[in-house]
Amino acid sequence: MEAIKVKEDKMYSLMALYDMHTDYFNRALDGISDTDAHNRLGTKANHVAWLAGSLVEQRYEGARTLGVEQYQTANELFKENKGIQDGVTYPSLEQYKKDWAAISPVLREKMLAVDEAWMNAKYEMPGMEMTNFELVSFMAYREANCIGQIALWRRLLGYPALNYM
Repeated sequence: MEAIKVKEDKMYSLMALYDMHTDYFNRALDGISDTDAHNRLGTKANHVAWLAGSLVEQRYEGARTLGVEQYQTANELFKENKGIQDGVTYPSLEQYKKDWAAISPVLREKMLAVDEAWMNAKYEMPGMEMTNFELVSFMAYREANCIGQIALWRRLLGYPALNYM
């Protein structure tokens, strides 16, 4: 893994998490079939295909806040924070992995270079206002949360536990 050299010290721990999540995303999806990725086991819970796609979308949205105008393949299914849609077949996990691999180094480079002014600037979305630093902190929390949900789905669907090493 590449060394973490941030412009602003308080980004260091968030970047350490970012690098871990970049790897854990792929490990969490490893071996899950696309059929199983859509299985909600009779619940209303978000399935693996939606969780993975929403994580990819979050990274692309993060990159767009830093001036990178790129979109994941499944942007239409996730834009504007769309929730899971019944009756929709989401893209393959392999497509999500490709989009994840495309945006992760781009976003990483941008995040390493943020300065204090950017971190303190306000980020607004309907019903919420926070600083960009708070946004990046929330993104790290949400990535851990969603990867943890996928790890649980692995076990519920009969797959081996997530391998963190």
